[in-house]
Amino acid sequence: MSDFDIFHFDESRSNFEDYGHENGFKYWLASDLQKILGYENYGTFFAVINKAIGVCMTLGIAIQENFVQHIHEVDGKEISDYKLSRFACYLTAMNGDTKKPNVAAAQVYFAGLANACELYKQEIERVERISTRDEISDREKTLSGTVKAAGVVNYAYFQGAGYRGLYNMPLAKLRQIRGIKEGKTPLDYMGKTELAANLFRITQTEEKVKNEAIKGQTKLESTAESVGREVRETMIRISGTPPEALPVLEDIATVKKELKQTHKKLKDSKPKKKK
Repeated sequence: MSDFDIFHFDESRSNFEDYGHENGFKYWLASDLQKILGYENYGTFFAVINKAIGVCMTLGIAIQENFVQHIHEVDGKEISDYKLSRFACYLTAMNGDTKKPNVAAAQVYFAGLANACELYKQEIERVERISTRDEISDREKTLSGTVKAAGVVNYAYFQGAGYRGLYNMPLAKLRQIRGIKEGKTPLDYMGKTELAANLFRITQTEEKVKNEAIKGQTKLESTAESVGREVRETMIRISGTPPEALPVLEDIATVKKELKQTHKKLKDSKPKKKK
């Protein structure tokens, strides 16, 4: 870990570790992390923290032990802030904008603490997979409510139509060619690009149903399939790769388990300062 021992976000200022506080547990203020990662707007940065909180919640790791709401005074004004554990800082960095140099440096640093320096890009994708997969679950719930109110009686048929449009094959065949067991959703084996495509398919299907007031099982299935097909055609036009040709990744349940282990590693880790 020698190349990643201390993360200096600015050569003229202190390193990341020096910004930590001790009061029952080691924590960093979100307002400090915002500056460390190079975010000028707190609203934009707060959205990144919210994504990190969502991942933490999905993993079943206690939010209150990692993201502690905190009010403190700066120049006579009360500031709403967070006390962030090292793991919370890790999740926030992994959800950050990689176009920002300090975010990219922080991602390498935290991956190094988790003994994954050479795999830090994969580490970023793993966190993004969990975040997007969780968002899909939420949007599927709202889509289900919308289409059932519009006349869908058999949701499985409606859902299958969306997959058929995107993948040009029935859901059962998609499972078969990918080696996914019956009863398991292909979503749990998708990378971030494919998950994003499915998220777009789901959100746009709901928008179309609402905007055009589409009613009835048959028409709603047709809508789901046509939206899926449009997303498919867009993906092929832009990248030349159909969605079914994208790689099958490890079960997201395994990713969650390993990120829980990362939580423990970061909780116990104490970076070494270079001599």
